[in-house]
Amino acid sequence: MQKLRGVVSVTSGYAGGTTDNPTFYDVARDTTGHAEVVQVAFDPSVLSLETLLDVFFATHDPTSVNRQGHDVGSQYRSAVYYKNDAQRTVIEEYIQKLEHENVFQKKIVTEVAPLSQFYPAEAYHQNYYNQNKDTNPYCSAVIDPKLAKLRARFAPFLKEPGA
Repeated sequence: MQKLRGVVSVTSGYAGGTTDNPTFYDVARDTTGHAEVVQVAFDPSVLSLETLLDVFFATHDPTSVNRQGHDVGSQYRSAVYYKNDAQRTVIEEYIQKLEHENVFQKKIVTEVAPLSQFYPAEAYHQNYYNQNKDTNPYCSAVIDPKLAKLRARFAPFLKEPGA
């Protein structure tokens, strides 16, 4: 998301759970109810919520319950948390459009819920890919293909060509 024009900041963290101030290890044990999320601050005069949703739905699996690839547990569920009713409406209409157009072979199971609390993840999780892309196999096996997809499909929206 941070490669998109109009994105001001991206913060890794946790939302949608019941435990106050969860840590990565709390969330990884799948006992807090939180999802691993990113909070995206963006300039809507440059980048629309619809475009953010385009990127989100194109770069993860919104049809698997509590799973993303080999990562399994409720913390890996597909979720979008909104801050107001206007955002909720846009998100719900966007998902309805995807369903109507049969974009995915299976039903979209993305959780759509109000953001009650966002907890930033630990410092070592912030900007994780850029700090670990050359040393962590997860980055090359999982994140690099998503970035290639992002570059190919959303090139006009990128801050820098080829970024």
